[in-house]
Amino acid sequence: MEFSSEIYLERLLLFAKQAGVMALDLIDNSDPGLKKDLSVITLADKAISKLAREQLGEFLQKSGHLLIDEEVSGDVDNWDQKSLENTPFIWVLDPIDGTRLYANQMPLFGISLGLLKDLRPWLGVVYYPMPKELFYCDGHDSYFLQDAFGPQEKKVKITRQDEELGAKSIFFCNDTFFNKFYWKDKDFHIMINACAVVNLCWPAIGRGVGCFLRCHLWDFAASWAIIRCAGLELRRVSDGKVLEKVELDSFDHKPISWRLKDFYLVSSETNFGKISSKIGKLLDKLNH
Repeated sequence: MEFSSEIYLERLLLFAKQAGVMALDLIDNSDPGLKKDLSVITLADKAISKLAREQLGEFLQKSGHLLIDEEVSGDVDNWDQKSLENTPFIWVLDPIDGTRLYANQMPLFGISLGLLKDLRPWLGVVYYPMPKELFYCDGHDSYFLQDAFGPQEKKVKITRQDEELGAKSIFFCNDTFFNKFYWKDKDFHIMINACAVVNLCWPAIGRGVGCFLRCHLWDFAASWAIIRCAGLELRRVSDGKVLEKVELDSFDHKPISWRLKDFYLVSSETNFGKISSKIGKLLDKLNH
């Protein structure tokens, strides 16, 4: 049986709604702990991971479907490129992105579920339960919703973003940025949100001009489809090459960690050169 994109999208949105309720129900007593990699995990991460498997069960039972879940490692960690290419639909889940923020009951955390088709971004939903904001891509267009799932829900279509850089411009990065780089501009500011889906999705509606990242597949799979409708791409910092599809050579592996090998800058094509010119290598600065 073939499923339509409408059925997949309907399930994505239903999952986001239910996962959002679950996250808010658990936030006051999330029982945070540390995983082996010293990242934070909470009761909500575990519960939403389980919910995803229940919601996607009928799809995952079919051949050609696979789920990559931040919280549940599996046989896919040992797959090769050919195995992935033979899997038309890959669901990628981050139950709580910005888990440390969530554990501290801060509002900037998101629930992220994307569906790759033939290893390329296709459908995706990112939901922020506390501000009730939602982003999604239906495979053709992307949308931003305020008061999502509420009586005053307002939906707008995401259009191309190409802000002219100036005094009000903000560029998002993570704390690891400062391990190898420094920011060379005093007027054009950077900001650290500690949540990948905030860094990625906000520029798609003009909240910032882009972001810097080196993260895991589940951190950007859903946002990847959304931001492309705003004319934003993941471009490798070193040479500007656009990340078009999932290729194992782009990730650390043996076994696969699903973490990008290289640093990427998310921006419009016009702004890539302007923003990257403001990023200096820390080693070069220390040597002068």
